[in-house]
Amino acid sequence: MNRRHTLLVTGGAGFIGANLVHHLASTGRYAVVNVDKLTYAGNLQSLAGLTEAQGHTFVQADICNGSAMAEIFDRYQPDAVLHLAAESHVDRSIDGPTVFVETNVVGTMTLLEVARDYCDARFGGTMNEAARPLADGGFRFVHVSTDEVFGSLGPRGQFRESSRYRPNSPYAASKAAGDHLARAWAQTYGLPVITTNCSNNYGPYQFPEKFVPLAILAALEGRPVPVYGDGRQIRDWLYVTDHVRALVAILEGGKLGKVYCIGGGAEKRNLHVAQAICDVVDELAPKLEHRRRNLITHVEDRPGHDRRYAMDAARLQRELGVRPRENFRTGLRKTVRWYLENRTWWGQVRDGSYRGERLGFASADGTR
Repeated sequence: MNRRHTLLVTGGAGFIGANLVHHLASTGRYAVVNVDKLTYAGNLQSLAGLTEAQGHTFVQADICNGSAMAEIFDRYQPDAVLHLAAESHVDRSIDGPTVFVETNVVGTMTLLEVARDYCDARFGGTMNEAARPLADGGFRFVHVSTDEVFGSLGPRGQFRESSRYRPNSPYAASKAAGDHLARAWAQTYGLPVITTNCSNNYGPYQFPEKFVPLAILAALEGRPVPVYGDGRQIRDWLYVTDHVRALVAILEGGKLGKVYCIGGGAEKRNLHVAQAICDVVDELAPKLEHRRRNLITHVEDRPGHDRRYAMDAARLQRELGVRPRENFRTGLRKTVRWYLENRTWWGQVRDGSYRGERLGFASADGTR
C-alpha cells in the first residue's frame, strides 16, 4: 500500500473496535476516523494514548443519523469502512430488543446507504471503479458480524460461510438482518462489501458484563463466578488481537461479495472456561483461603441459550494465510494479566452504568 489510507471505523470505542484502532495506529499505514455513539459499552478510556499525530481522529456520532454520517464521509473522504458498531450483548437483547433492531438493522442500513451515495459521488456513478483493489484507489465496506447468526450446532460439525441462518436471540436476529442488508447492497447496488462472522472474542478492553471479564473480576474479588445452566455450552474462543489481524487482512485482500468466517480453533465448555479463569487468577493474583474454583456457581440459564458454536476458518487461512497466533491458554493469561494491571479502567466502568448485576433474565412471557 503506497499511501496512507483513511479508514472509517464504527464502534471504535467498544471492545473489538478499540483493539482494532490501537492495532491500526501501531502500523503507521492508516489514518483512522473513529466513530462511536458512546453508549454504555463505549469507553474513551479504551482509546488512551491514541493521538491525531498517529492518525487517529475520534468523532462522537450515531450511525442511525444519516445526515451526521454523510457529513463525516464528506469531511474525511474514507477509503474504507470497518463497520463494528453494534449492540452486542445477548442478555441485554432479551431485556430490551428494540435498541438492537435500531442499531444493528436500521443503523447498518443507514450506513450502507450513506456509503452508496458517497461512492456514487466519488466514483462518478459507477461502482466498477469503487470495486478496484483498495491499493488501486478502490473502496471497501467490511461488515463485521457474529457466529450467533447461524444458531446452535449439534455435537459435530462447524459453521461455514454457506451455513444456514437460524438466529435464536434478538441480538442474533438483528445481526442476521444486518448481514442480509450488507449482502443485498452488494448484489443490488454493487457496493464493494465483504462480510465477516467471528466466534466469541476475549481480551483487553472488554466490557465487564461479558462472560470472561465478569468471571475474572468475580474470581479476583472472591465473589461467586456465575455459570449459566449446566455450563456445558460450547464456544469457539478467539483472542481479540487475532480477530483484528484477520479484519485487516480481509480489508486489504478479501474478495468482494464474499463472507469470511473467523475462528480461534479453541472450543471450550463454559464451565471449563470458568475453571481455567479461576486457575489463572489463582496463579497471578493474591491467594484466597480456598481455590477460586470453589467460587463457581451455577445459575438459572437464559432463554434460548445456544448449546454449541464452532467456526471453520479454512477460507480465511487458504485465501489470506491468516491463522490465530494465540491459543486459549496463552490468550487467557494475557487477558487476566491485562485486567490485573488495569484496575483503573474497569473500576471506572463499574462505577458507571454497570456493576455486575444479572441481565437477560426475562422469561418468554416478559416477566422476570
